[in-house]
Amino acid sequence: MTKRLSALAVSAAIVGGLFITSAPAQAATSADQSAVSVKAAVTCNKAKMRQQIADLKTKAAKLKQLGETAAAKKALNDAAAIQKKLDACIKAEDDASKPFPG
Repeated sequence: MTKRLSALAVSAAIVGGLFITSAPAQAATSADQSAVSVKAAVTCNKAKMRQQIADLKTKAAKLKQLGETAAAKKALNDAAAIQKKLDACIKAEDDASKPFPG
């Protein structure tokens, strides 16, 4: 019986600590905007990033046809870097929408 009560007390303390530590971060707002939602904090424009990736791949294809392989490789590397940022942004957005990411 005492093991159950102590386990319950520890669980309650952990959950309470989680709520206490996470509440100030969620309640913080800027001086300009009194009601800021979590969705409004997105810092990447997915459509623009996808367009940049497509443009760089098209540029790389043209450069490769012209025989400029070094410039084509750089354009593809730039496209890959933007794709990596886009994937990270999408993953962060998905994780933020879940109550318990993992």
